[in-house]
Amino acid sequence: MAYGPSMSDDLVWLDATAQADLVRRRQASPVELVEAAIARIEQTNPELNAVIIPRFEKARAEAASPALPEGPFRGVPFLLKDLICCSAGDPHHMGTRFLRDLGFIAPLDTYLAEKFRAAGFVFLGKTNTPELGTLPTTEPEAYGPSRNPWDTSRSTGGSSGGSAAAVAAGMVAAAHANDGGGSIRIPASACALVGLKPSRGRISCGPGLGEMLGGLATEGVLTRSVRDTAAILDAVAGPMPGDPYVAPPPARPFAAEVGAPVGRLRTGLLTRPPGGQFAAHPDTVAAAEGTARLLASLGHSVEVSHPEALDDPESAPHFTTMYATGMAHLLDVLGHVVDRVLGPADVDALNWGLAEMGRGCSAAQYLATREWIARYTRRMASWWAGGFDLLLTPTLTAPPLPLGHFVPDPGDPIAVGIRAARLAAFTSPFNLTGQPAISLPLHWGTGELPSGVQLVAAYGREDLLIRVAAQLEAARPWAGRRPPVHA
Repeated sequence: MAYGPSMSDDLVWLDATAQADLVRRRQASPVELVEAAIARIEQTNPELNAVIIPRFEKARAEAASPALPEGPFRGVPFLLKDLICCSAGDPHHMGTRFLRDLGFIAPLDTYLAEKFRAAGFVFLGKTNTPELGTLPTTEPEAYGPSRNPWDTSRSTGGSSGGSAAAVAAGMVAAAHANDGGGSIRIPASACALVGLKPSRGRISCGPGLGEMLGGLATEGVLTRSVRDTAAILDAVAGPMPGDPYVAPPPARPFAAEVGAPVGRLRTGLLTRPPGGQFAAHPDTVAAAEGTARLLASLGHSVEVSHPEALDDPESAPHFTTMYATGMAHLLDVLGHVVDRVLGPADVDALNWGLAEMGRGCSAAQYLATREWIARYTRRMASWWAGGFDLLLTPTLTAPPLPLGHFVPDPGDPIAVGIRAARLAAFTSPFNLTGQPAISLPLHWGTGELPSGVQLVAAYGREDLLIRVAAQLEAARPWAGRRPPVHA
């Protein structure tokens, strides 16, 4: 098959599963898929600033190589978020100016990158991320803002915002993401994608890390279809030898849950932010309430209920302790990488303020926070153990916000952190507990801006989330919706 613009047009909205099927049936080659995706990136990226580090020539060579692995996604174009997961020989800057200016190159593949490669994905480049992944928007000083394809004056969310913009605009069908407070689910909501945060320990953080951010963070992907999310999870899940803990293995492949009978699920509904100190935007409330009605129409039980522990005001300071100590440690590690002590001129005001806060935390305080989180996790889990299958919430407390809303103020750097915490009020608790949670694009509100809905299951129950997500996708399909800016 000859490559040309018409082929790129034909491929643009095929999900990764469909693209891989074309390769298996010899109706397209990996080279053709890669060339078409490169053309889409070159066409669309200048307006969205999603892909910041292209590796097109390497991708062309890998796609043409007989050594390209015969994995389930052989030849499918893919993007890596420029944070944590790195690929050998490629730039790795994590949204920072000092790594960019140093021209830092990753010396090895992480275990996850190896898994993506073994699945057959071809890496086309790296996507934009806020500096060190801290904020729920993607506007790093190092690379400038990514723009939302649904409204380019709006944020893509973060920290996987570059990946989200690329997938939503049709540059690629799927892209790497990770989540330490909502960073898969937040951009999924803002850009109308499927975003699953897997259970703690489901995907290895090796070889360099036993766990990320004390277990709060996990790796994953952003996609446009539930079946892609399930099949990619099958490809990358599983421990690296020596991992400190492992999520319970599924009874069968996650992909087998797509289209499987769901049964009648008992679902709790929560539409006000945990703690009840402020109200969510009406569009996000409408998203959750509309999904509740859809679940009821599919035969599920839905009632207003949520874990009492969600409203505990102590969760916020303990979450902050984990982030602050994690930032202090990360800056120390990166200082070793660049062979100098990092200072306030090297990072934005929020990250420096968090690091200073972390340095002031004693070992006793840190261990007390770890113990508090363990008790909190048990309190949360008791709600699911008490008979509920799912918790339904808005993903965010607001639709996509204007660019610039989360720019740190050097005079009051923590204020932007407070704004970020309010936006992520529904997502961050499940980073503390390690439970799986998925954001689905089931609602478009004022100005046709997307607002995702979040479903949360008990620890280890991604199978249940995938099953019901596929049922909702079939009942209210979103595949035909296109953002104004797309390839």
